[in-house]
Amino acid sequence: MITINANTKIGTILKQHPGALDAIVSISPKFEKLRNPVLRKLMAGRASIAMASKIGGCSITDFFNKLKPLGFAVDKEKVPAEKEMVNEKPDYLINISTGQIITLDVRPVIEGGKDPLNLILEKIKSLQAGQVLQIINSFEPTPLMFLLKKQGFESYAEIINDNLVQTYFYKAFDAAPAETSSKETSAAGWDETVQRFEGKLQTTDVRQMGMPQPMLTILEALDNLPADGALFVYHKRIPVFLLPELAERKFDYRIKEISEGEVQLLIFKS
Repeated sequence: MITINANTKIGTILKQHPGALDAIVSISPKFEKLRNPVLRKLMAGRASIAMASKIGGCSITDFFNKLKPLGFAVDKEKVPAEKEMVNEKPDYLINISTGQIITLDVRPVIEGGKDPLNLILEKIKSLQAGQVLQIINSFEPTPLMFLLKKQGFESYAEIINDNLVQTYFYKAFDAAPAETSSKETSAAGWDETVQRFEGKLQTTDVRQMGMPQPMLTILEALDNLPADGALFVYHKRIPVFLLPELAERKFDYRIKEISEGEVQLLIFKS
């Protein structure tokens, strides 16, 4: 059994013990959503114990107390808890007009047992300069805030009550674009990398899947990928929201754009 601390991912814990899901769900009613396999796959891989404690309105110690009887060792000192989001209202919200706020209430989607990520990403893509996306939810979407932060979005969560949280996302579109790594924009080393993994390639085709199934399918395949293997993915676009997740999981990748609507990816351990 592994040693856990405030920064241990919930997904890692769930893989280690079959009783971990029930133990975590018992901490807070808000964790019942983890029983939904789609939401569990999407959230658990990104949320640490520290992040989940914010979502569930509980303490990090509550997690430790529930998981220790299952055999998990606790290291409270080795890694500090991730920093809290800044609670001070940001400048972009202070003087913004109502017409510049785009609102999306995802509570009905989640209550229906579905994943709202595709709706959120579509709204994010359609934002114009100066606009702010307001997500209405029943909890603070901390993993989403970290995910979109990697895409250049600032976020601010306002907790109205136990069942109502308004989270705002804003991107300074006039800011200088972040430098893009060459492996995201070119196929440099593609042929050499394919040859390197000859006989050790696993293949998946997500071109016909609707969101968020491509990302979930790829992550599930990577969970079962041998350490010396590589995953060859047929995709219809560069999966920009998958790339930060790969970096977090210490995967490297190569991308080859075949044509408009056809992209190939090669994913392997760094």
